[in-house]
Amino acid sequence: MIWSFIKIALFLVLVAAATLGATHLIQTGEAIRIEALGREFMLGPLTAVIAALVIFAAIWLTIRIIGLIVAFLRFLNGDETAISRYFDRNRERKGYEALAEGMMAVASGEGRLALSKASRAERFLNRPELTNLLTAQAAEVAGDTKKATAVYKQLLTDDRTRFVGVRGLMKQKLAEGDTATALKLAEKAYALKPKHQEVQDTLLELQTRQGDWKGARGVLQTKVRQGALPKDVHRRRDAVLALQEAKGVLDEGASIEAQEAAIAANKSSPDLIPAAVMAARAYIAKGKPKNAARVILKAWEAQPHPDLAAAFAEIAPDEAASARLKRFAGLLKLRPDHEETRLLRAELNIAAEDFPAARRALGDLVDTHPTARVLTIMAAVERGEGADDAVVRGWLARALTAPRGPQWCCDNCQNIQAEWGPVCDNCGGFDTLSWREPVQAPAPLPHGAEMLPLIVGKPEPAHEDDILGEVEDADPVLEADLIVESETAGKA
Repeated sequence: MIWSFIKIALFLVLVAAATLGATHLIQTGEAIRIEALGREFMLGPLTAVIAALVIFAAIWLTIRIIGLIVAFLRFLNGDETAISRYFDRNRERKGYEALAEGMMAVASGEGRLALSKASRAERFLNRPELTNLLTAQAAEVAGDTKKATAVYKQLLTDDRTRFVGVRGLMKQKLAEGDTATALKLAEKAYALKPKHQEVQDTLLELQTRQGDWKGARGVLQTKVRQGALPKDVHRRRDAVLALQEAKGVLDEGASIEAQEAAIAANKSSPDLIPAAVMAARAYIAKGKPKNAARVILKAWEAQPHPDLAAAFAEIAPDEAASARLKRFAGLLKLRPDHEETRLLRAELNIAAEDFPAARRALGDLVDTHPTARVLTIMAAVERGEGADDAVVRGWLARALTAPRGPQWCCDNCQNIQAEWGPVCDNCGGFDTLSWREPVQAPAPLPHGAEMLPLIVGKPEPAHEDDILGEVEDADPVLEADLIVESETAGKA
């Protein structure tokens, strides 16, 4: 900047001097005599001014030509000059145009065109952190996974693009089904950018699939600290993971640690039925039946479930049927109108041989919600009240094609599982199982109407005695399932 100021100042001084000289010559009218090469030249005032301007222009032009020659020589030598900057700007413009066209090609699914534009952009820009990313995406769109993998590996060598390379390789392994390698890559990506939400979700899903419950709890903690997960959802999911940790400890034989973990999981989310059942059994193992009862009662109030009733029965496994009915009174009064409560009350009365009370407990469920469990309980009631065998078998025949009632269903894929788990066996969704009736309607047995007269016909006495014995001796919580199994075995 100082040099520019000096040049401007010198130019102004020269202009001022030339102006003063020309003015002086014009005012005096004197001529200028110049002797050169043995000759003498006489210049008038106006001619002298014109000659001075011509000489000045010639000198300026000569300096510019010399500067251009020097710049050209420096350009040939590899130094940065005005010429090199011009060509650099031209290449940069072409490179960014190719880069933009390549990105548009990737977005429109034209993989081959995107690869061509990426190659052109790489030739002009010399910016591998940009062009390599476009090349990898274009290769994936074109289906060239080998080239995409090679480019992602190149991105790993640069600190600025290492995360992009790891994430790209992780997604490729997920697409290939190599979850073990994808898990390791997800852990590396999470270490590079722990706040990246997509990486968090991917790592959490892979950890739950692999059974890394401790690592998954750490990722959940990170998500809730960042505000990416509501606190109530975090509490439930953390309880799910804690419960799985407890099961793992129990499998290893360290029952005390498992019991403590199960109790902690239940405290985190009291409405989580498996955690409540496991915590209750842990208290039973410790000789604390009151604590076990308290856990079950709290969970039952949130959502009645057959597993809770089974665990409540385990508190006093050897008690008489009448004593059990009396002890269950505190549980039954929590949600008296709930269907599960009514079914449990009917089963307990059947075990106590109070069949009219069992019928009253069922109420209108036979008409409003005739599930397999309701119909088999009704068959047991009819048998206990001395109904004909054809009537009993008629109820059992209806139970064969009736809906199963609430089950563990996945909220994502509607898959049905026999037992609860933190991950869906079908779609791999985490914490997607809920206790409800399946969405799809049950399929009836083929030719069920034609088989009905055969099913409800008069059975053999020996077989009926076996069924009656199973119904009368069954546990109050599980007797409905035993009736169905006995009938199915008889038909086989």
